[in-house]
Amino acid sequence: MQPKQIIFYIVKKLIRLITLLGAISLLSFILISNSPIDPVRSYIGADMMLVSPEQRQQIAEYWGLNESKTSQFFHWVKAVSQGDLGTSLLYRVPVTDVIAERFLASLALMAVAWGLSGLFGFILGSIAGMKQGSWLDRFIKGYCFILASTPTFWLGLVALMAFSVWLGWFPIGLGSPAGMLAEDVTLFDRLKHLVLPALTLSIVGVANVALHTRQKLVEVLNSDYVRFAKAKGEKGFSLYWRHGLRNISLPAISLQFASFGELFGGAVLAEQVFSYPGLGQAIVQAGLEGDVPLLLGIVLFSALFVFIGNLLADVFYRIIDPRIRAEGNYE
Repeated sequence: MQPKQIIFYIVKKLIRLITLLGAISLLSFILISNSPIDPVRSYIGADMMLVSPEQRQQIAEYWGLNESKTSQFFHWVKAVSQGDLGTSLLYRVPVTDVIAERFLASLALMAVAWGLSGLFGFILGSIAGMKQGSWLDRFIKGYCFILASTPTFWLGLVALMAFSVWLGWFPIGLGSPAGMLAEDVTLFDRLKHLVLPALTLSIVGVANVALHTRQKLVEVLNSDYVRFAKAKGEKGFSLYWRHGLRNISLPAISLQFASFGELFGGAVLAEQVFSYPGLGQAIVQAGLEGDVPLLLGIVLFSALFVFIGNLLADVFYRIIDPRIRAEGNYE
């Protein structure tokens, strides 16, 4: 690794990030500007009939809604570049505060689901690859194919009915017991409300990792150097540990980090099913209630979140794989 190569790599990634955020900002603003959402009506809420046309005009002037769309966009971009995402019309607080609070809840949900799906997906894929053609391999593949075609919200509803309604093991929804003060909520209470949403997300995420890991392991086991190792008497776990693990772990890690986008999309559905107070539920409420500043802020934040996931996948791949480090390839 040469210092110049590292600097060039970082600069290139920053340029890509700025370009991505700029394109998403423009596209999102155009779509919202042409939508039937009325920001003034969203701000006033249920008291719309009590507000005179003059007062509506004053509110529009205060928020700059009487200006042209181009001026509104550039004013918004200028504010965002200074770290000001605006004020949420729904919560009446800065958008950054809403995102920070909701993201902590979503982060706990996504972190648990991400870790479990990666771990169990890798284990199942490894077992299926080592037992290629057996009944266990066919069972795991069938299980993964079913999961891959199962909608997140449907699986969440099934888990809700089974474990909350029928068995009563877990609460029906929310992130903490209803009616309880925040300072009285224990860690056990939060974990109990987290189990079903995290379980739903992790089960859905297992399929891609397992099938991809299985396919890579089958390719490794059919390679010439593994056949030579088998001829020398290696088999079973020793063969997997010495020749299979490293070769299949790199693609699995890359795939797992690149799944941040799918994980965030699944979290939106899971949070709606379980009424979990995370970022996914906030973006749905912002869309339904016409909270344009919050909607745009979450869109930018989610794009940044997915970009960081892909960047981490790229960085970890280069750290783990010595061939890429030796080549010094930072394209």
